[in-house]
Amino acid sequence: MTKPKIRILIVEDDTVDRMACRRALAQDPDYEFVLYEAETGREGLQLAHAQKPDCILLDYHLPDMNGLEFLSELRNDLGEIPVPVMMLTGADKVSVAVEAIKRGAQDYLVKDVNRQYLELLPVVIQRVLRERRTLMEKKQAEENLVQAEYMSLCLANAKAAAEKANLAKSDFISRMSHELRTPLNAILGFAQLLEVGSPPPTSAQTARLHQITKAGWYLLELINEILDLAVIESGKLSLSRERVSLIDVMRECQAMVEPQAQQHGIQINFLPFENTWFANADRTRVKQVLLNLLSNAIKYNREQGTVEVKWTASTPERIRISIKDSGAGLPPEKLAQLFQPFNRLGQETGTEEGTGIGLVVTKQLVELMGGSIGAESTVGVGSEFWIELVAATVPQLAARGYEPQELTPKVYVGMQQHTLLYFEDNPANLLLVKDLIEEDRPDMRLLIAENGRLGIELARTHLPDVILMDIALPDINGIEAMEILKKDLLTAHIPIVALSANATPDNILKGMEAGFFRYICKPFELNEFMGVIDEALEFRKSRLASTNNTEGIGG
Repeated sequence: MTKPKIRILIVEDDTVDRMACRRALAQDPDYEFVLYEAETGREGLQLAHAQKPDCILLDYHLPDMNGLEFLSELRNDLGEIPVPVMMLTGADKVSVAVEAIKRGAQDYLVKDVNRQYLELLPVVIQRVLRERRTLMEKKQAEENLVQAEYMSLCLANAKAAAEKANLAKSDFISRMSHELRTPLNAILGFAQLLEVGSPPPTSAQTARLHQITKAGWYLLELINEILDLAVIESGKLSLSRERVSLIDVMRECQAMVEPQAQQHGIQINFLPFENTWFANADRTRVKQVLLNLLSNAIKYNREQGTVEVKWTASTPERIRISIKDSGAGLPPEKLAQLFQPFNRLGQETGTEEGTGIGLVVTKQLVELMGGSIGAESTVGVGSEFWIELVAATVPQLAARGYEPQELTPKVYVGMQQHTLLYFEDNPANLLLVKDLIEEDRPDMRLLIAENGRLGIELARTHLPDVILMDIALPDINGIEAMEILKKDLLTAHIPIVALSANATPDNILKGMEAGFFRYICKPFELNEFMGVIDEALEFRKSRLASTNNTEGIGG
């Protein structure tokens, strides 16, 4: 069995004492001592630095220096003696040995005339090394604790800095979204008014207006994609998981993408699917995902191409929606890069506009809803994208073959007059809504309040049928104004619709939780805006009817 090795440096100018030390250590049964010898202090220091022994046996009296001087020069840059030193001194020099221990020596042995100290030498060396090892382990443990505390503090500081940066990023995104949407609302709003205005625009004007609205809606799409990606990455995206009728969502998507398909000469085939299929998902985000995939299938198709939409129940718990196009297809290396941010797969120089983040957002939205997404593609044949969503239980009406009812156009019988109160301080937005109401809604009278407190007074005085509320008002914000109106018995029954450029999911959720009837984001489509106003009027009408019936029963 191989004995453990211990390296010993003997710094001793007496040849006989050195020989005696060698003999004593050679007889140890447990360890093999590897010895280095030096006759002077200077030579000993050189060997100590070169060989890095486990222990040094140091004679006090040396030709060039004494033991205390040797200890001083042995210290490292930190002032520490890096190796345990055992002082060897004569019987009449015990006080010197004690002083050496104060200077950093680990222990000492007194040389006696009969050299009996040599019998203790191996044992003392082993004890010195154990004590040194224990001391070093304790020191290392203390250093580890300090390091752990330092790392914990660094992590806490880094976390605080990251949270601060995320908050600043979220605030910046929200602010920039608002600042970009406000002027874009005026551009798209007035362009839409001009398109449907009287007298109608000429063919040349119509073409120019089409370019304005096309560019405006594309810019809004970019803003929304960047906003979505930033909010998802910050971990602050709020999803409203509910039972979603997929047939209803697909019909809405079909109505929105068919004009785009016709413009590109693309035939979309929606294969038959069950109206009893429901998903546990966020309705708005499912619609966003499907619209993005359908839009891509149209944009990156060939001329007179086709798009096929089909549904399958991949498992009892999952519903798969596949969208297959007849485009150019993708080679395997590009297919592997599909969901990388800002990677347009070589389409940067093509005619179709895009950012390369739509599919990234789509993938993250699907996965946040507990679903999955994938794609298959063949060059020259086309691509097929699919998403799988978590299936939900079927409502009883759907199980009986319930079909959603088509919305019918609103007819204004007898021109009943309604009052709309609009809280808004931006002149362009005020003018847009004013023109919209005057041209398209002769049944409505518009009141305008350019700050929150004036609007509250107008609401209490005129008791409007519907209130349209901007969030960013100069004195109090729209949520505060709404809370004041909700607490007033005179105005508590009036439906209040938010019309705001604060379009982050957090802002929308906060507004709906605060009590808004609906939340319209700027810019908006005119039909969407009018539809919400009509919903609010119907809601107020049904609420008043219910109140009157209750009073009649009580009378």
